[in-house]
Amino acid sequence: MSSQETDANKGASSKAWRSLRENLILITIALVLAFFIRTFIAEPRYIPSDSMLPTLHTGDRLVVEKISYKFNLPKFGDIIVFQPPPELQRRGYSQDQAFIKRVIGTPGDTLKIDDGKVYLNGNILQEDYIKEPPLQALPLVQIPQNQYFMMGDNRNDSNDSRYWGFLPKQNIIGKAILRFWPPDRIGTI
Repeated sequence: MSSQETDANKGASSKAWRSLRENLILITIALVLAFFIRTFIAEPRYIPSDSMLPTLHTGDRLVVEKISYKFNLPKFGDIIVFQPPPELQRRGYSQDQAFIKRVIGTPGDTLKIDDGKVYLNGNILQEDYIKEPPLQALPLVQIPQNQYFMMGDNRNDSNDSRYWGFLPKQNIIGKAILRFWPPDRIGTI
């Protein structure tokens, strides 16, 4: 083998190693970014039940953003994803089993359900997003500080605050902002 051929092989080998190294660096950066984004900024979620019908359907896939509640408090009507509160964990739900519901009451609010109507701070809620009015009553409650009252839009098929109590703020994962699946229902929430 001539020295030119040896130099050409060394050059090709060096070029291949550089290319491989660059690709490994790019893959590492992509993985670190993906981990950072999913942990701190946004993550995809899957809707496993009918508790949010008609707003969300079983099988819908959503983007949940995690930043806004670091700077602002959840407000009435927000659809949020959260870790099960203590009562649900006592009933066997694992901490990593996420729930999704609508914020109906915020800290300091009073809430009751009577004759199929939800009263928030003494006023009947106009809820055009629910599947049907709730069948069961709920006596007047006041929502404690740093806690929220959550309900599914499918009021008569939802495991929500009526059954397990208030949601502590620290259990909130983030706000559902975008449905990306199925394609015919892509859009903001």
